[in-house]
Amino acid sequence: MRILVAESIAAEGLALLREHHEVHERIGLSRDEYKALLPDYDALLVRSQVQVDAELIGAGRRLIVIGRAGVGVDNVDLEAATRAGITVVNAPTGNTIAAAEHTLALLAVLARRITAADASVHRGEWKRSQFTGVELRGRTLGIVGLGKIGQAIARRARAMEMAVIAVDPYVSADGAAVHGVELVTFDELLERADAITVHVPLTRQTRGLIGAAEIARMKPGSFLLNVARGGILDEAAVADALRSGHLAGAGIDVFDHEPPAGSPLLEAPNCVLTPHLGASTVEAQVLVAEEVAAQVIDVLEGRPARYAVNAPLLTPETARAIAPYLPLAEILGRFYAQFSRTGANRLTLEISGELARDLAGQDTSPLTAGVLRGLLETSTTERVNLVNAAALATARGITVVERKSPAAGTYTSLLTLTGEAGGVTTTVAGTVANGEARLVRLNEHSTDLAPSPVMLVTRHHDRPGTVGRIGQMLGEADVNISAMHLARSLPRADALMILALDDDVPAAVADAIRASEAVLDLWLIHLGAEH
Repeated sequence: MRILVAESIAAEGLALLREHHEVHERIGLSRDEYKALLPDYDALLVRSQVQVDAELIGAGRRLIVIGRAGVGVDNVDLEAATRAGITVVNAPTGNTIAAAEHTLALLAVLARRITAADASVHRGEWKRSQFTGVELRGRTLGIVGLGKIGQAIARRARAMEMAVIAVDPYVSADGAAVHGVELVTFDELLERADAITVHVPLTRQTRGLIGAAEIARMKPGSFLLNVARGGILDEAAVADALRSGHLAGAGIDVFDHEPPAGSPLLEAPNCVLTPHLGASTVEAQVLVAEEVAAQVIDVLEGRPARYAVNAPLLTPETARAIAPYLPLAEILGRFYAQFSRTGANRLTLEISGELARDLAGQDTSPLTAGVLRGLLETSTTERVNLVNAAALATARGITVVERKSPAAGTYTSLLTLTGEAGGVTTTVAGTVANGEARLVRLNEHSTDLAPSPVMLVTRHHDRPGTVGRIGQMLGEADVNISAMHLARSLPRADALMILALDDDVPAAVADAIRASEAVLDLWLIHLGAEH
């Protein structure tokens, strides 16, 4: 088969491709030139510059696979590729060590004030007393996001005799302990860490994750690092904290806008800046090239790719039975992730009723993959699908069990997701009625509500006026309620209220509701996709 390489990749990757197929390097061509070439190729390889949009994909009538040599696929139209039956693969693990080492290199440079000392010596000065640093041994490193890179950093930091704490809502305490890491809350991490590094994807929840309020809670004289994605840190707040001296230093490799012209960090003191070099090592480029090349070969030869970022097409038989329940599975995973507030050691997906009977003897892993996609999507830069769902769950210490049951109670078919962690069990269940997903159970409470992009859940004392007061607070904030469900065990006991909302709830309003005397707990659930 014929492979078009549109951007430079390491020679080792090219050699691997050439062992199996015909490879043509056509680097630096115009968009129209690529469009004219694509009809003659079975595979396309790019990095980050060539924009593979729907028009280019449409021109590639023979395309079977598109390979992105790097993490993420921002420059590839995944929906268009999926519609065209084209598998898209990337290389999410090749740069793990490079990013981990770059993070710790920035930390060491900050701790010993190396860049400032280097500049001083180059000016002909010899001011040793001005550049007294601090030792990292015995200090606490806080990691936000304990994925592959976070785990690699933890191992190396422990070798430097640092204590390591981390926050990751999708990792259990036992899973973190395997890597010698203490799992803590975000607030505790801010208060305890001498240095904080972020390793999460950029989503609605993580944009501005660390701003002025969070920095104020950090230890005076601490360090802050970002080798993940621009936008996770508030650049203006970091610059202010550096100028005031509250932060002793910041190491930044990624920016809101790249190049970062006009960024307040450019003028901030004690700030080491690098031009998005986290993956820029000779070894990482070779690993990335080999990783993407191997997957392109697998797809061209009819094998599944390990890091396919769009789900493969289902067989017609499975598709007819499963298709209506795939969106529900993802909703359950997304709801569980926010409702449980803890990582799961064990997840059980029970398929009940007619759906279980229809799928007898068939592969139901697409439903599990849907659950895991919803569960993990805000904690990983990898897209979770049928190919990699099990591997990602295993890497995070999650055991996933599928069960089928012929009985679904009063429902025709039912999906029930149960998770266990730290002795706590959380359950959320749903069904599909008249083509619409319905949430029918939260823990011990029976419910009946269509999921909404924004949902507010409260556990409160069953007292007259409580529901009205919450509704009034939302109304005063111009938040419209589209549907409501109340569930309780006994009169005047604790009750559960689920609201489907047309608008997001401002943080101040959620805090005010949470502070109400009758409200015992509150969850603000976002069910809209983050990627």
